[in-house]
Amino acid sequence: MEAHDIIKRPLHTEKSMTDIQGTNTYHFEVDRRARKTQVRAAVEELYPDVRVVAVRTLRTPGKMRRRGWSRGRTPEVKKAMVTIRDGDSIDIGY
Repeated sequence: MEAHDIIKRPLHTEKSMTDIQGTNTYHFEVDRRARKTQVRAAVEELYPDVRVVAVRTLRTPGKMRRRGWSRGRTPEVKKAMVTIRDGDSIDIGY
């Protein structure tokens, strides 16, 4: 997989903004098959001035949703919290 296939999008939540300011940790939605080493390599490839210190991942299971009589399921999502070196920053656009 290539870097753009592994890193799907940055996550913009209240928790992610707190982590960026506090511990220099960025949150990304990643491919469900990606491993921590692949996430590290993808972030360092997409942002060449950044050195990754640690990567933590979690999988959020899909939930049952209903709209009227029809039922469905939201997709399962894998998230990665990437801690980068002090002094480095990633311009995500927010």
